[in-house]
Amino acid sequence: MKVSYDREVDACYIGLCRKRPQAAIEIDEGVILHTTNDGKIVGIEILEASKRFPIKNLFKFEVTTKTEIVTK
Repeated sequence: MKVSYDREVDACYIGLCRKRPQAAIEIDEGVILHTTNDGKIVGIEILEASKRFPIKNLFKFEVTTKTEIVTK
């Protein structure tokens, strides 16, 4: 997973894999799923990101498994 944020345009992109997106579906105003032609989600784009969530949270992650939670 790769997370990027462009401060100039206040947009973030969360890439879920290395595949290139071939289509896009706007699921809410300013929230866009990038997909392959066969509907697999490869990324999520969020416009006006700082209005939707604290940007500092973009660079923290939590992994949950059945037995533990790892946060960095």
